[in-house]
Amino acid sequence: MANPFNKIKDLIHSLEDDFEKSYDKNNAAAGTRVRKGMQDLKNHAQAIRLEVQNMKNSSKDGAAAPAAKAAPAAKKAAPAAAKKAAPAAKKK
Repeated sequence: MANPFNKIKDLIHSLEDDFEKSYDKNNAAAGTRVRKGMQDLKNHAQAIRLEVQNMKNSSKDGAAAPAAKAAPAAKKAAPAAAKKAAPAAKKK
């Protein structure tokens, strides 16, 4: 299995040109690639986080934690994001 940390480093490194194009040259297409890359980074980081948690749990219990156990936790985060406070009304 490839080192997950190296995967993240490679992904960040691959986005360097697009970051420069997006921030320095205001290139909209590069900005789209940056957003996609950052979403991929988030997904990789979450997968690593779950893997580390499962390793921790399996060392405690002596048995591997089921991968399905982590999935409902991810679904619980979505409704919380939907409950963000509405923006404050503008003062006149």
